[in-house]
Amino acid sequence: MAPPQLLSGRVALVTGASRGIGEAIATRFAAEGAAVGVTARTVHEGDHRFSGSITGTVESIRGTGGTAFAIAADLSRAEDRERVVQVVTDELGPIDTLVNNAAITYFAPVDGFDLRRWQLMFDVQVLAPFHLSQLVIPSMRAAGQGWILNISSPAALDPQGPPFSSGGGHTVYGMCKAALERFSTGLAAELYDDAIAVNALSPSGLVVTPGVVHHELDKRIPKERHEPVEFMTAASLLLCSRDPSELTGRITYSQDLLREFDAFSSADGC
Repeated sequence: MAPPQLLSGRVALVTGASRGIGEAIATRFAAEGAAVGVTARTVHEGDHRFSGSITGTVESIRGTGGTAFAIAADLSRAEDRERVVQVVTDELGPIDTLVNNAAITYFAPVDGFDLRRWQLMFDVQVLAPFHLSQLVIPSMRAAGQGWILNISSPAALDPQGPPFSSGGGHTVYGMCKAALERFSTGLAAELYDDAIAVNALSPSGLVVTPGVVHHELDKRIPKERHEPVEFMTAASLLLCSRDPSELTGRITYSQDLLREFDAFSSADGC
């Protein structure tokens, strides 16, 4: 007999699911029985200089028997965020699982950072998770349970020094992820009595996504510190399938969590 699907009957919304970590999480959640709404700006292959699209993600999921629906959206826009939640609810049902993965990132020193880009990064990486959480909390409360997962980064950690390295223009990115982590723990405390888990998850190493290759981050990090995306999908599944009263308010890292739950084998589960 096949093992039971951990997310059977669930409805998940995964943002930034056209490629990379978001695509992988959406695919893994669908394989575990969730109906998955996927959103990003890239609708079709070729619409973006990076490979991947939400149409491709949905086709892949449906090709293996899963349920998925694609919604094009610019998550820096409030009306798009509201529309995404409404469409997923109409097409798949009330959302009980939200994965905030979408990001747009620019790397530049603070003294030359364009304020319009600063605003865009905060809108997508901080405001969008905040607003989307507001929009799905009512359906989670009505269901008596829910899971919110915010995808973060080790960039949220303080630089170590002195002496300091140049930092590579990561200050604004780190600010966004630090804000996202503080939001996660605060919201977890607010929603604990509602049985809604809220956690922040970062890779323990570098997941080589198309964006990472574009920014040449893979060339700056030794290959022994690269991490397969399956570690993130397995850790995400843990955080979105366990009892919300027992696994919430975490700022954690993929390999640390898999080690804690002796779950490295689940990284091969899809």
